[in-house]
Amino acid sequence: MGLTEIILIALGLSMDAFAVSVTLGLSSDAPKLKEFFTPAVFFGAFQALMPALGYAAARYLADGIRGFDHWIAFVLLCFIGGKGIKDSFSTEKEWRKPETNSRGLMKMFVLAVATSIDALAAGITFAFLGADIFRAAALTGAITFAVAACGVKIGNIFGTKFKTGAELAGGTILVSLGVKILLEHTIFS
Repeated sequence: MGLTEIILIALGLSMDAFAVSVTLGLSSDAPKLKEFFTPAVFFGAFQALMPALGYAAARYLADGIRGFDHWIAFVLLCFIGGKGIKDSFSTEKEWRKPETNSRGLMKMFVLAVATSIDALAAGITFAFLGADIFRAAALTGAITFAVAACGVKIGNIFGTKFKTGAELAGGTILVSLGVKILLEHTIFS
């Protein structure tokens, strides 16, 4: 798996964190540095940790599933991406301004775990495709950090206008990569 694919997967995975960060940006009239970095640190750290955990689990099980690992990667990426695409068309578009203490540590922990579950599945994909997990996890964490910090600012400026587009773009990227992996290991192998 090349650097381009890892970056695209990282961007796709970071879209949940972006969407949540946009909503966090709604809660502040003028976000301070801490309000940018708290979500960015939590989301970036968990987006780096979860692929490593998924990778470790997949390596443990690798021998038993090596013959159909590309199908698992395809299904996982299509499921994650399909969820993002579906969410982008959700009719639940009404957003409330989050409560003032929207960045409490426990709330940030829960949000970070919730937005990084997909990254756990991506870690399984990284293992099956022989990706360098250190590079993949570091890039995923760094990209999510930057995307989340930008999301807070964008949310503060524009509200939820970009949430739908981010989910659609992230989902489309992940589904496309899933199809690419399947084609490389079946038709074009």
